[in-house]
Amino acid sequence: MIHDPQARLWLLSTPSSGYAVRLGPGDAPCNAHWGPRLTIEQARALPPDREELPSEGGGRFGPASLQIRYGDAVRGVEWRHLGHEHTAGPDPDTGHLAIRMADRHYPLEITLHYRVRPGSDAIERWTRLRNAGAEPITVLRCDSAAWTVPAREDYRMTHVVGDWGREFQLRRGPVPEAETTLTSRRGHSGHQVNPWLMLDAGDATEDHGDVWSAALAWSGSWRMTLDRDQDGRAGWTGGFGHEGLTWRLGPGEELETPVFTGVYAPDGFGGASRRWHDHIRRHVLPAPERPRPVIYNSWEATEFDISETQQMELAERAARAGVELFVMDDAWFGGRTSEHAGLGDWWPNPGRFPNGLTPLIDHVRGLGMRFGLWVEPESVNPDSDLHRAHPEWVLSQPNRARTEVRHQLLLDFSRSDVAEWAHARLDELLTGNDISFLKWDMNRPVTEAGDDVWIPYIRNVYAVMDRLRADHPDLLIEGCAAGGGRADLGMLARTDQIWTSDNTDALQRVAIQHGYTHVYPACTMGAWVTDSPNRITGRLSPVRYRFHVAMAGALGLGGDLRSWSEDDLAQAADLVALYKRIRPVVHGGDLYRLGDCAVQYTRGPETVVFVWQPSALRRATAPVLLKALDPDGLYRDEDTGAVHHGAVLMSHGLPRPLPFDAMSELVRLTRVPRP
Repeated sequence: MIHDPQARLWLLSTPSSGYAVRLGPGDAPCNAHWGPRLTIEQARALPPDREELPSEGGGRFGPASLQIRYGDAVRGVEWRHLGHEHTAGPDPDTGHLAIRMADRHYPLEITLHYRVRPGSDAIERWTRLRNAGAEPITVLRCDSAAWTVPAREDYRMTHVVGDWGREFQLRRGPVPEAETTLTSRRGHSGHQVNPWLMLDAGDATEDHGDVWSAALAWSGSWRMTLDRDQDGRAGWTGGFGHEGLTWRLGPGEELETPVFTGVYAPDGFGGASRRWHDHIRRHVLPAPERPRPVIYNSWEATEFDISETQQMELAERAARAGVELFVMDDAWFGGRTSEHAGLGDWWPNPGRFPNGLTPLIDHVRGLGMRFGLWVEPESVNPDSDLHRAHPEWVLSQPNRARTEVRHQLLLDFSRSDVAEWAHARLDELLTGNDISFLKWDMNRPVTEAGDDVWIPYIRNVYAVMDRLRADHPDLLIEGCAAGGGRADLGMLARTDQIWTSDNTDALQRVAIQHGYTHVYPACTMGAWVTDSPNRITGRLSPVRYRFHVAMAGALGLGGDLRSWSEDDLAQAADLVALYKRIRPVVHGGDLYRLGDCAVQYTRGPETVVFVWQPSALRRATAPVLLKALDPDGLYRDEDTGAVHHGAVLMSHGLPRPLPFDAMSELVRLTRVPRP
C-alpha cells in the first residue's frame, strides 16, 4: 500500500491490478481507480470518482450503501477524515488498510477496511460503524462496500439464477439504465440467486477483455444493487440483510459487516474465475491442502427407512467401489422415521441402533473407510423431545402464526443458549464416536424473524462451526441447504465443500457446475454419481458419463449400490481409482472452460480434459481446443501413449473425436521432454 498524504490518496496493488482511494470534496472517500496496476504517479492523475460508501443526503440520488437515522430524525452522513492505519503484510503490496472517518456533527465513526493477501488478485473490503455518543443511533442500511467500474460505452452483467434442483444457471445480459437488485430474503444465500456479480463492457470473452467482479462472504439474507445512472456510469453496492431491516446501535456499540471481495481480471471471464479459485483455495478455505475424500452418502438408497444391517451392506458395496468416507444421512437419530418427527434429538435411534453407532462405525472403519453423519442443527420438529423441553427456543414472533416448512420449525440461533446447546450436542456426538465428517444441512428458509435476529443468527452458526473445527481439527464439514442454497464465501471459510444441488442428473449437472465454478473452485463442488434412471428427472445415462461429470468436482457416490450390477460396480471401482489419480489436478489446477460442455484442468505438467455430449440426440461436432499449453511443448496421452504438439492441441483440438456411442470422454495429458 502506498499513501500520498498531499494528494489524499491510497493506492493498493495486487499482482495484476490496482485500486486507488482518494478523498473528495468534503472528505468523502471516493474510488479513483479499479483496474490494471498503476504507479503512484499515474494514480495521482486520476480525480475522485464515485463514493466508496455512498450515503444519503445532498446531491446523492443513487442507491445508498449507508443509511443512518440519528435521535433527532436527521439522516445521512457528512464525512470527516480522522486518519488511517496500515498493517503491512509479508511483502510491500499486501496488508490491511483502515481509513477512519466520522460524521462531522454526530458521534458516528465509520472505518473503511481494505485487505490484500499474499499472491492474490482479490481486494477484501468491509465496514465498521461505532456509536461514539451517549444516545442510540438507528442503522437503516450498512453495506460492506460499493464498487465502481471505469466509464465504458456499454456494460454487461453476469450472475446466476435458479431454484431447488437447478441452482447456478448462468445469465449474461445488458445492464439497463436503472437500478437492478439481486437479493435473498430467505435467511440463506439462496437457490434463486447467489451473492456474486460480474461486470464487463459487453465485449469480454472467456479469454479476453476486462471483467470486474465481487462476491459477498455472508450466508444469510443479502442484497446487491447495480446502478447505471443517467450518465451511463455503472457500479454496485452490497451487503448483509434485505430491505426493511434496521439495527439499533447503542452507546459504544459497533457493527461490522461481512467481507465483500472484489477481483479485476484483464483476461476475460476465465481469468476472473481462475483468480477467484486461487484466492479461495489460498485464503478462504480452512484446510485447502486436505484432499477431499471420495464420499458415499446413503440418502438416495434409503431415505428414512434405515437399519444397522442395511447401512453395513451399503458400506460393503461402497468399499468395493473405492469409497474413502461413508456418510449415513437422515433418520439415524431420535424418533426420526419420516420428516414429521425427530429433528433436534441428535442421538442414535434406539430401535435402529440398539448399541449406538459403534458397531456400524467399527464395520465402516474395518472396511478401510472413515465415517460421517448428516445433521440439521438449526431445525426442530414440533414432534421431538427437544421441542417439548424447550418450545421457547423456536424462532417465532408474538401474535404471529408459526410457519412450518417440511413439518419443521427453526431454532432461534440468535440466542446464545441455543448456540451453546448446538455446540455441546454436536461436540458430544463427535467426541463419543469416531466421526470424521458432518453434512450440515439447512432445509428451510428463515421465517418469523425480527430485526435483531438476522445477523446474530448467522454469526452464531459460524461460531458453532468454528468451535467444532477447533475442538476437532481433523473434522470435515460439507455445507448444504436443500442443495446449493448456502454456497458463499462465508460458508466456504468454515466448510471443506458445498453440496451443490440435490439434482444429480448428470446432464443437468453440467450446467449447474458450469455456473458454480465461475467463482467457486472445483475442490469445493460436491458431485455424486447416483442411479439410472435419475430419481428427479427419470433420465437414463451410462455409468461412465455420470462419473465423468461428477469427477470434475469433489466426487461422491449416492445411489443404491445394492441394485448396481457387478459390471457397473467394477466399472465404478476403476473410475474411482482413476479419479484418485487425477484429483490433485482437478482440485488444485487452473480451470479453463472449453465451451459449455468441456472443461480443462492444468497443474504443472499435467492436464485433464472432460468432454460431455449435450445429449444422446444432439452431439457436439466442433473440435475441443485446449488452452494454456506450451505451444512448443510435447504432451503424451496417458491412455493411448500418443504424443501431441501443444500448438496443435490449441489450434486444432483433441486428435480423437468421441466415439459415436460415447456421451463423454476423459483425456489425461502429461508434458514430456523433447527427445
